Amino acid sequence: MDGKNGKNANDYCDLDSMRKQDKSRESGGRKGLFIGGVIVGMAGALVILCAVYLGVRIQNLVELGNGGAAAQEIKLFADSAISVDTIKKLQLLEETVDEYFYLRDVTDEEIENGLYKGLLSALDDPYSEYYTAEELNDMMSQAEGIYYGIGAYVSLDEETSLPKISGVIEGTPAQEAELRENDLIYEVDGVSTYGLSLTEAVNLIKGEEDTEVTLTIIREGESDYLTFRVPRRKVESPTVSCEMLENGMAYIQITEFDDVTVDQFTEAMAEMRGSDMKGLILDLRANPGGNLSAVVRIAQSLLPEGLIVYTEDKNGKREEYRCDGKREIDVPMVVLVDMNSASAAEILAGAIQDYGVGTLVGTTTFGKGIVQQILPFSDGSAVKITISSYYTPKGRNIHGTGIVPDVECAFDGEAYYDEENPVDNQLEKAKEVLRDLMGLHG
Repeated sequence: MDGKNGKNANDYCDLDSMRKQDKSRESGGRKGLFIGGVIVGMAGALVILCAVYLGVRIQNLVELGNGGAAAQEIKLFADSAISVDTIKKLQLLEETVDEYFYLRDVTDEEIENGLYKGLLSALDDPYSEYYTAEELNDMMSQAEGIYYGIGAYVSLDEETSLPKISGVIEGTPAQEAELRENDLIYEVDGVSTYGLSLTEAVNLIKGEEDTEVTLTIIREGESDYLTFRVPRRKVESPTVSCEMLENGMAYIQITEFDDVTVDQFTEAMAEMRGSDMKGLILDLRANPGGNLSAVVRIAQSLLPEGLIVYTEDKNGKREEYRCDGKREIDVPMVVLVDMNSASAAEILAGAIQDYGVGTLVGTTTFGKGIVQQILPFSDGSAVKITISSYYTPKGRNIHGTGIVPDVECAFDGEAYYDEENPVDNQLEKAKEVLRDLMGLHG
């Protein structure tokens, strides 16, 4: 779950020996290196300045009788991964790429961004990553419900390390092309997606309006790859939809928790109550999560008084998110979940299950029990980094295990995609359970 909160990114709650160079390179015949001799010189000066500062700092601490703190300062300086030798090796690597790499010219900007992305990838955390200024702006626009693409939610499949379609937005090119939930994206325009971060994969799929992207898909039950040519369009992604079903049963689907979701959910609840709602089916299937603030505010309109969720960081600091119970749901509720319900969706489902105010139907959820925060820099770039774990009101951390529903019901893909008589068997099961809760059986 991205620790996002509003439109400000910061508020959002991942030496070998050198060979001699030939004279033509020494004479300046090549483009300037991003990490060049000037940088090395500056780094050397910086290290010297740090050493001077460290000496003064340690002397002051010793004079104050704080020897333990002085020792800690020395250890922090010695343990730093950034040194003149490190920068020299980076320069060596860049020079090697510039001299030998055959496939294409690599720009200084690409090398720079590669260094930053590589540092975050060293954390071995798929949710921590570096964003260029352009990537950050794209993500912020999408959080507001508007972007240019094909209209599919994409997540990473942990078993294959491939991106997969976790949901398809109604009325978009993805739906028109008949892409399906759980389709694995093997290639985008002939480029393999294996090992790419989620941001890198999504950036390949998105593009300018009125262009096309070719997706090579692995689909369960198919013996060969499937190829789809999908147009890109401006996608306005309503994250909440609703309708009245039979017997006073209301249906509300939340596809993602973004900036726009709270108002959309409030409007949907008002519409359903105005239509004499006597029971509610809340559909969180294929919901990948999103904004922590958004899911907390929605939970506050459903839960009794008490804890919604709490987080704990690496230092054991706990932060609680609570509900005053003034708007607790007053009709029976069933919540639909599946293997693609993740993060913020699991926070809401877990709290509903812990308080017993709704019955969960479907299959075990994804199991993402950690929180990320986006930290922006002055040049417009940012990092998203994992900062804490979250726990349900009863203290459950579901990371890696997910939430087991109260009523198990596996998805029937054949029935759902039947062209003559499509049936959503999980929704039908939810109706059955809700009818029992409403006392409509027997």
